[in-house]
Amino acid sequence: MDTQTLAAAQEIDFSLLALFMKATLTNKLVLMTLIGMSFWSWSIIVQRQLTFRKARTESEEFDRAFWSGEPLDELFETIAPDPQGASQRIFAAGMLEWRRSHRQDGGLIAGAQARIDRAMDVAIAREAEVLNKGLGFLATTGSTAPFIGLFGTVWGIKHSFEQIAISQNTNLAVVAPGIAEALLATAIGLVAAIPAVVAYNKLNTDSERILGGYESFADEFATILSRQLDA
Repeated sequence: MDTQTLAAAQEIDFSLLALFMKATLTNKLVLMTLIGMSFWSWSIIVQRQLTFRKARTESEEFDRAFWSGEPLDELFETIAPDPQGASQRIFAAGMLEWRRSHRQDGGLIAGAQARIDRAMDVAIAREAEVLNKGLGFLATTGSTAPFIGLFGTVWGIKHSFEQIAISQNTNLAVVAPGIAEALLATAIGLVAAIPAVVAYNKLNTDSERILGGYESFADEFATILSRQLDA
């Protein structure tokens, strides 16, 4: 490699900002899309972590109150006006249907157990929507970001070869910037995709564990009410 080529290569700015500014319009749109997906993914990750932590704390607090021995009617009167947390809302849904299933003479309307179970299942489904909010975007980012980055790389290499053909010069000073710009898109795509995939798997597992706790509580509560119905 001659001295002039080395000197020209050393003068090239390979910083991320410089590569972005020298990229084609298509590559700039690709990079901005990937950066936006990455930032949005991290906002979802942080938000879901805070939401799950709050849900676990509220669930633990309600479990202590529920199993403290306090009469269920009194507990319902306490939390019914403004249920705080998913467990309280599931409990309130079951108790509300339990009360609605009583006739004015004190008897129970037929099918009360099935309606109570259905009411709590609907409440759990609503909580599942809240817990899983944004996880679909993480899955989409994890599966599409590498391909979006690959598209940017292919487009950048195509542009680089066009510039080489126009300049009719294949020395390092001409080839290196275009290749670096092209590979930047793949790198940003992986930076966006890898955390999204890891976070999705973890958050999805955490969500299923929390929802499993809600379902277990609903089954236990339904068993208690079933004893009352049988009595």
